[in-house]
Amino acid sequence: MDFDINAYLRLNPMDMIMVCVSTLIIIAIAKHFFWDKVLAYLDARKAAIQADIDAGMQSREAGEQYKRQYEEQMANARGEAHEILESAKANAVQEKREILAAARGEAEAVKEKARKDIEREKVQARAEMKDAIVDVAFEAAKQIVNKELDESTHKQYVDDFIEHAGDESWQA
Repeated sequence: MDFDINAYLRLNPMDMIMVCVSTLIIIAIAKHFFWDKVLAYLDARKAAIQADIDAGMQSREAGEQYKRQYEEQMANARGEAHEILESAKANAVQEKREILAAARGEAEAVKEKARKDIEREKVQARAEMKDAIVDVAFEAAKQIVNKELDESTHKQYVDDFIEHAGDESWQA
């Protein structure tokens, strides 16, 4: 079998014209009956795509806005935490000062009370010592003089002696 390539690839101008005319007729019919529907579908598809793009942009802007708000809140929270810490430190320092001042005041009060107690005990000890010296002097004077003086006069002499003992007037 012989195969003729020329018959197989034949290019006939009349066939080409017929193909072009039939294609134009099909296009005209499609344009007349279906073109509006195709354009409407393409417009709807374009609008849906644009709506998706717009929604994505809005979502992105909302996300960025939430991010900014979050960062602002975090910055505020850091600032508030810093303020709280500084306030707590200041309160602690103030409380420390108050406690120390109260402790110092109590210590001073205890020291003052102890000083007053010591002073009172000194006065009491002097009085007791004076009375003891008076009694001893009275007994000694009684035995030395061997005469009886009245006790109040003798105590007066002894008290004067003790009061002026150690003074410059006594040594002179």
